[in-house]
Amino acid sequence: MSEQPAGTSPRPDTDEKISHVMAYTLSGIYWGELITKTIIRVSTWLRTNAVPDRITLYNAKGMITTGGQVSPTSYAELHIPLSQIQAFHLIPPEQDPIDYDPTEPNRKMEPVLVLLGSFQFKGFLRLSTTSNVKKFLEVTHELYTPVYDAEITNLLLPNLGNIRVPYVLVRQETAIFARR
Repeated sequence: MSEQPAGTSPRPDTDEKISHVMAYTLSGIYWGELITKTIIRVSTWLRTNAVPDRITLYNAKGMITTGGQVSPTSYAELHIPLSQIQAFHLIPPEQDPIDYDPTEPNRKMEPVLVLLGSFQFKGFLRLSTTSNVKKFLEVTHELYTPVYDAEITNLLLPNLGNIRVPYVLVRQETAIFARR
């Protein structure tokens, strides 16, 4: 990324792009501009070896969502440790193409409810037709699990409204999964 004067928008290099993303931690949500290489599929980026130990958001905002009065705080630049990110997605209307073949045989979309702190994610896991949520979680030990067609709400702050995204990554080890 090219150097920029303080207080201005980031300028990506010719082989880079800007994506608008939202990251969830146990105590809040943060959103802003993420600069990645053009070839990176941002939706699945956290599942790859190309992700750094910290992600940097530019022109970012954040809110503590663990109770009390909620109002966003602005940051020119925000560095979030990957270990703190509980969920991650592109901000609509931005989206990547789907990461699977919908005509693939022996696969199903299983309804699931994911709880992360005060956030609730209603969506679907893509599973084998012979599997269920319990079996899936017993055999997959991935850092981030994709949830498709998700509706995200905050149980403590319903006035935040709902966010609908086609794809969200949730940190499997800290997420509570429920069948719905």
